[in-house]
Amino acid sequence: MIVALVREHAEKLRPPRTLWVPFALGRPFGVPNDAAFQTKVLKAALDLFDVPEGPVLVDFPEDAPEEVADEAMDGWVCPVSFPKPPAPEDRTGLREAVLAEIGQLQPWYEVGRDRRGRTAVGLSGLAMSDAARFLDGWLAGDTRESPIKTVGSADALRLSAEDLKAFYMEAATARPGAVGQQELSDWLWHETSLAEMLQSLRKALLQEKDPELYDVGDFMLVPETYHV
Repeated sequence: MIVALVREHAEKLRPPRTLWVPFALGRPFGVPNDAAFQTKVLKAALDLFDVPEGPVLVDFPEDAPEEVADEAMDGWVCPVSFPKPPAPEDRTGLREAVLAEIGQLQPWYEVGRDRRGRTAVGLSGLAMSDAARFLDGWLAGDTRESPIKTVGSADALRLSAEDLKAFYMEAATARPGAVGQQELSDWLWHETSLAEMLQSLRKALLQEKDPELYDVGDFMLVPETYHV
């Protein structure tokens, strides 16, 4: 049984039992610190075990409650802002812009990692700058070989992208102030050069005949609400 944040994924993969929830990515049980609502979601998921056979896909009927921000720290005290991303066709400029963003975010990422005592970054095993260079090199056609010995190119692209997205989000949330998940997502997908790189990669992968590469571009890189 899984709790799915992207309904399209569940429809394609057809797990035995799936509860789809209309919540923000990264929050399959709703907003933090709302134990009553999270328990309601968990019970709805466990109820799927009463269904005698699958696959079954059930929609959770409620939206997540609004997150209540600390009024004393409402909004970023030190907003994360970068220069306007270069045009996607400016390959060198885009790569250098992403590497510059990574350099600016690195201290904040380390603060957040140390504060939380954990991180979601590390799936690829690559340094963030190397992950970005791999994505850029794949886009430029310089190399299609996986830099990760244990997986092929499709998985290497997916894992590198997931690490970069997690790195950006964890670094952003470490900065002073309180911002909601929607604001963080809008920042990532509307204001960073990484988003331009991932959007370009998605479009390139959708032209691939290899079904594994196509699937990465189709639903593993960019949330549907941010497709361009």
